[in-house]
Amino acid sequence: MKQKKKKRWTKKRHAVVRNILNVFLKPYSYIKYGIKVKKFKEQGKRNYLILFNHQTAFDQFFVGMAFRGPVYYVASEDLFSNGWVSSLIRFLVEPIPIKKQTTDVRAVLDCIKVSREGGTIAIAPEGNRTYSGRTEYINPAIAPLARKLGIPIALYRLEGGYGVHPRWADKVRKGKMTGYVSRVVEPEEYAALSDDELYELIKKELYVDESTDLKPFYHKKNAEYLERVFYYCPFCKISEFESKNDIVSCKRCSRKIKYLQTKELSGIGFDFPYRFVSEWYDAQNDYMRSTELDNYKDTKLYSKKANVFEVIIYKNKKLIEKSADVTLYGDRISVGNLVFPFSEISAVTVLGRNKLNIYHNKRIYQLKSAKSFNALIFVNSYYRYKNISEGVKNGQFLGL
Repeated sequence: MKQKKKKRWTKKRHAVVRNILNVFLKPYSYIKYGIKVKKFKEQGKRNYLILFNHQTAFDQFFVGMAFRGPVYYVASEDLFSNGWVSSLIRFLVEPIPIKKQTTDVRAVLDCIKVSREGGTIAIAPEGNRTYSGRTEYINPAIAPLARKLGIPIALYRLEGGYGVHPRWADKVRKGKMTGYVSRVVEPEEYAALSDDELYELIKKELYVDESTDLKPFYHKKNAEYLERVFYYCPFCKISEFESKNDIVSCKRCSRKIKYLQTKELSGIGFDFPYRFVSEWYDAQNDYMRSTELDNYKDTKLYSKKANVFEVIIYKNKKLIEKSADVTLYGDRISVGNLVFPFSEISAVTVLGRNKLNIYHNKRIYQLKSAKSFNALIFVNSYYRYKNISEGVKNGQFLGL
């Protein structure tokens, strides 16, 4: 019997699609994001593992513009669960799917397959765009994965993206971005390093902090949707916020904070204790790390209405309930008639600006709410609970 020919991941059409897209993406990116992409002229004919810090929703295109030939991006399962749209994306560029917040052996094997076929792979090892302007947590598993692939590592830095398009915002600001390969780590070099040493090298090269640099970024709606990030008021503790133009207001104490074009914060008629979003973000995390969740078993932390979907992984999303009541407590999430005890949840993640995924038993549920929905409080509360239940009461990791 004839042996069945193995199906290749990398295909010639991917290069054609890449070249066509670049014709339109280069001018669009420059006009929209003000980005200057430095070509990686040293690429030659070799394939690479590209690791990049994650600042905007358009980062993958900036990376692709720096390299010749197609780039195979590792992307979360959400991209692959949108029916025919996902099928089209697969046909055009064939991203590598990964289940977010899990150890996905299949994704590792797919990466090995692509690298052996000579394909260049790109991963944002944070797995999340930054909320604060600083590079977020990077999973140490990236180091052994890089070693398994055995190809050169290109460390790609994006700078200015947080100012141009913060994760919490809808509007792109006028400002300047840059993207470039900061360093290449050859296989011979990382072969001499331990996983911990390689991990530290990756973290160092990808770490960008532009939370306090005072560079100007212009838009009249600078503060719009900061309520997607903040649920902590230094005067009211757990609260909710609302925004309009360059002002964000606490719904409980009515204090108003202005977000300046320099990314600074200024209280209107009072002294706000935090000068930058990153300082407020740190204070919020510190507050959550000290929160006794037992006090919120019968008292809600947050509530909103949302459309609820079950994610049929790598297929589509099935609407379960429209405008369901969603309530967060200290040990569970209540969604319409469903209850998800934290003890039965394996992960809670925020996707994009404010979609929320709940991984309960073997099912994935997604909540899509109003633009002002704060998904972050669900993620932070769940990981605070998880830290406590695992005996790490002062655990630092809160999901991002």
